[in-house]
Amino acid sequence: MASLKFPRIKDPLLLMILLAVLLAVAFPAQGDLARGFDLATKLAIGLLFFLYGARLSPQEALAGLKNWRLHGTILAFTYLIFPLLGLVLFPLQGLLGQELYLGLLFMTLLPSTVQSSVAFTSIARGNVAGAIVSASASNLLGIVVTPLLVMLLMRSDNLTISGSVFADIALQLLLPFTLGQLLRPWVGELAQKKLTKYVDRLSIAMVVYAAFSEGVVEGIWAQISLWQLVLLVLVSLALVEFLLWFSGFVCRRLGFSYEDRVAAQFCGSKKSLATGLPMAAVIFAGSSVGALVLPLMIFHQVQLMVCAIKASSWARARAQDEG
Repeated sequence: MASLKFPRIKDPLLLMILLAVLLAVAFPAQGDLARGFDLATKLAIGLLFFLYGARLSPQEALAGLKNWRLHGTILAFTYLIFPLLGLVLFPLQGLLGQELYLGLLFMTLLPSTVQSSVAFTSIARGNVAGAIVSASASNLLGIVVTPLLVMLLMRSDNLTISGSVFADIALQLLLPFTLGQLLRPWVGELAQKKLTKYVDRLSIAMVVYAAFSEGVVEGIWAQISLWQLVLLVLVSLALVEFLLWFSGFVCRRLGFSYEDRVAAQFCGSKKSLATGLPMAAVIFAGSSVGALVLPLMIFHQVQLMVCAIKASSWARARAQDEG
């Protein structure tokens, strides 16, 4: 009997996040250092979205948009099914507390991932081009849709959210992205290299350090227990498994091919840490975001592990069917 082989995932991002958390616990940013680091983080986020814009080919995006049923299904899961699940989980507020529940709800309002969705779709021999277009479209729409959903669904006296968030999003995220698109003929090749990956990881680590530093200074982490963290892991696991199953069920009923179904399952079951953390820093500026981003960081790791196992399993099953 052949032994079950699990895919190897080398995730330097996880190590950087853990180091950022440990650094924040040991040496939290305060005063002038915190203000200077906040400015540096905003610059890093702007550079990241500039590189995102420089990487996306308008021709590829337009060609991929023809598969409107696939993209519509993925967007429905990302911005309709996911938020509804976030609202259904409201009773957990009594166990998790308001801030952790709001963080869980915020996670459900975010765009899908790009890199991991495409990577897992490729491993499982799905529609890679469709995954690229859908995940990219999800992130572009998220610049507007996510703040709208936050304002509609997230209510708390501890959060500061106003209409100016759209101006902040436009200035810090959309403007750099647009500049990247305009300058793509000159910087597109540079953006395709490892520079974008390095900036991606660095900006996330910076946001994590800033958020956890604020939490340490304000004593937030002393209020979060081990069993609450375990509950977040279990909820994340249940969400990923349910969405993988439900998206597959819907795609089968819609008559999708295997390739499109795989793309829909992986794009529709994940949320973007790379986009979510910068958005949290912008949307909740002036509020404590440490506890708000913790559910997203936990969900990110759970989705990677579950989807990696699924992708490898589906790839082997597909190879056997074709063989």
